[in-house]
Amino acid sequence: MAEILLIEDDVTIRTALTRGLRELGHAVSSSPTALDGLRLALRDRPDLVVLDLGLPDLDGVELLRMLRAVSQVPVIVATARDGDDEMVPVLDAGADDYVVKPFSAVQLDARVRAVLRRAGDERSPDTSVTVAGLRLDPRTREATLDGTPLELTPREFDLLHFLATRAGEVVTKRELLSEVWQVAYGGADKTVDVHLSWLRRKLGETAQEPRYLVTVRGVGVKLVDPA
Repeated sequence: MAEILLIEDDVTIRTALTRGLRELGHAVSSSPTALDGLRLALRDRPDLVVLDLGLPDLDGVELLRMLRAVSQVPVIVATARDGDDEMVPVLDAGADDYVVKPFSAVQLDARVRAVLRRAGDERSPDTSVTVAGLRLDPRTREATLDGTPLELTPREFDLLHFLATRAGEVVTKRELLSEVWQVAYGGADKTVDVHLSWLRRKLGETAQEPRYLVTVRGVGVKLVDPA
């Protein structure tokens, strides 16, 4: 779900798109004028703005330039203008995409998801965790060991990632059950032991000859730099 601001002066189009986008799971606010839309964009900080160009108080391209001066919110321009001479200035002014009228809420939803996906890829910080030759990326849920992909189950990835974020620290089995398995009380230590055994096998080590996963007897386990 995204929070969308729709700036559109045509009441029929505004009502239909608002209803359609809400039915698709989005939270939608709207404005019929440029200056009020700018006020809402700055006040509410939506995830995305859908902007009509033919507004009664200000041309949409000018509003886009004003918005770009103070915000990097993704903007999809909705317009009846479909020529290159019309659309190139819009994109140059900072629009992320545009749709040509008429269009449905379903079509607009697809554009919204694509733009937000691109914006997320461009703006998300690198949250990968690296310990020696081990690298885990929680965004893509990919793990590699010395550049070779590791085939991990979802639970194995979660367990290894949690330990990697606490590299060098001893983590108890109770804490692992709570944080990885979301078991608040009790739980079977054997579950943790079995998953650690599977991880060791995939990391090319054993409990007797560990490289990354070191058992601290009577306390828990820690992930270390083999060096």
